[in-house]
Amino acid sequence: MIKKLASCIREYKLPSILSPIFVSLEVVMEVFIPLLMGKLIDNGIEKSDSSYVLKVGGLLVVICLLSLWFGVAAGTYASKASAGFAKNLRHDMFHNIQTFSFASIDKFSSSGLVTRLTTDVTSLQNAYQMIIRIAVRSPAMLIFSLTMAMSINFKLSLIFVCIVPLLAAGLMFIVSKAHPVFKRMFKVYDKLNTVVNENLHGIRVVKSFVREKEEEKKFREVSGDIYSLSKKAEFYLSYNAPLMQISSYTAMILIAWVGAKLIVNSGATELTTGELTSVISYTMQILSTLMMLSMIFVMLTMSRAAGERICEVLDEKSDLVSPEDPVTEVKDGSIEFENVGFSYSGNKEKLCLRNVSIKINSGETVGIIGSTGSSKTSLIQLISRLYDVTEGTLKVGGVNVKEYDLDVLRKSVATVLQKNVLFSGTVKDNLRWGNENATDEEITEACTLAQADSFIREMPEGYDTFIEQGGTNVSGGQKQRICIARSLLQRPKILILDDSTSAVDTRTDALIRKGFKEYIPETTKIIIAQRISSIEEADKIIVLDGGEISGFGSHAELIEANEIYREVYFSQQRGGKENE
Repeated sequence: MIKKLASCIREYKLPSILSPIFVSLEVVMEVFIPLLMGKLIDNGIEKSDSSYVLKVGGLLVVICLLSLWFGVAAGTYASKASAGFAKNLRHDMFHNIQTFSFASIDKFSSSGLVTRLTTDVTSLQNAYQMIIRIAVRSPAMLIFSLTMAMSINFKLSLIFVCIVPLLAAGLMFIVSKAHPVFKRMFKVYDKLNTVVNENLHGIRVVKSFVREKEEEKKFREVSGDIYSLSKKAEFYLSYNAPLMQISSYTAMILIAWVGAKLIVNSGATELTTGELTSVISYTMQILSTLMMLSMIFVMLTMSRAAGERICEVLDEKSDLVSPEDPVTEVKDGSIEFENVGFSYSGNKEKLCLRNVSIKINSGETVGIIGSTGSSKTSLIQLISRLYDVTEGTLKVGGVNVKEYDLDVLRKSVATVLQKNVLFSGTVKDNLRWGNENATDEEITEACTLAQADSFIREMPEGYDTFIEQGGTNVSGGQKQRICIARSLLQRPKILILDDSTSAVDTRTDALIRKGFKEYIPETTKIIIAQRISSIEEADKIIVLDGGEISGFGSHAELIEANEIYREVYFSQQRGGKENE
């Protein structure tokens, strides 16, 4: 885990090195201050030597100023290094997420990934800043202060040697108890993000069904779980302060008592007043250092769980990758399924598609119809290799899809998904997702073909009208037509419409299909639809039933030979007459 996270430091190695260097220099300056103060007391104040007082006092001022400057430099570089480390972490995570297959996204959930990119990274950023600054300062201060205290009086220094192991054992106990709780708490944060995300995305549905109280209850339960785990973790961490205070006060009392006895019994020959003052100052430095170390342990305990979760994302590798020597051109839009079976889990015992064997010629229009849950969307997602087939072979342009470069394949297969998504930006920005170099003429042509040009021109700023996040300021039908135009700009060999005209009227639907037939005859068009009227003019129609091909042929052939298709057709015909 440490090696994986350390690889994200990269260009911030110099600040990461300079910060500990300046911290060490700051510690050296601070360690000299108690020593000089002791000498000031013994050789200056007690002997009434004003010149010595001025000399040592001036040196103390210089050392304090240097310590301040080194501290500021260390803090500046530590902030730069930690912020850069967090930036690289987010970049590497987001970059890896872009390579995820749909299966990987399902594994982590979108809410879990958001938590890792935000809360977990912030936790690691704070921990890293602590590591390169306080985690260097504390051991250095402990070693230097203990060395200086031993050089003044070895007997008094033995008090620290006895107390530090007891303190370390207590801290290890706290860490061992708190870490598993923090680990569970981060998982509940994922659940909280899911609840909030669902509520915000479905706020219209919540209000329509007056489910505010139920949503509040759901949020309260998850928030309560976080509260319980936080309370439990803080309960273990609360032992930290009493442990430190007991250790600190015990050390101070013992040093004061033993030091005073040494001064009195030896007549200030074995230990002087100034030396006792120096040892007490070193005691304060050591004890404050131990307090910082305990804070580091607490922070590392919290960040360890975050680091493990982040490494899970960084280590995740998609099983959908381009081969070593990929095919870089899709010859045409022909598609062939050969005994294809598919399972989301990869388990051949739980296939949602079974024994699919069909051949589609380049340029044909193919309709797909079937009841809800018949795996229509699963079938078309295999074509662009959003998922891999579990068994059998799928060919596009006469080549197994697994032999193509993924980018080449997906640029040749444009899919307008069932859930249409528009991004914040202008209409033109959204359309150029299909082709970033598209000219205004090409954009207009694609929108005309998708029956979107007329309503876009009626918008306040036309093609420069700003689309809100998620396309909330356009209707469902308008959103579908913009998404179709976006896919057309991709100039694909295969165009897939996954129930993508469900929100448009039948006349507009017919005009879109007519445009496809006239203007992109060489493109293979696959249309998933609930209305038979949307696909009855297709060259071939696939009827899916329970993940298997129930029928495959033209409209006339299926009316004659397929009971499922015939039943759906006549039920829709009767519905149309009744509505009329």
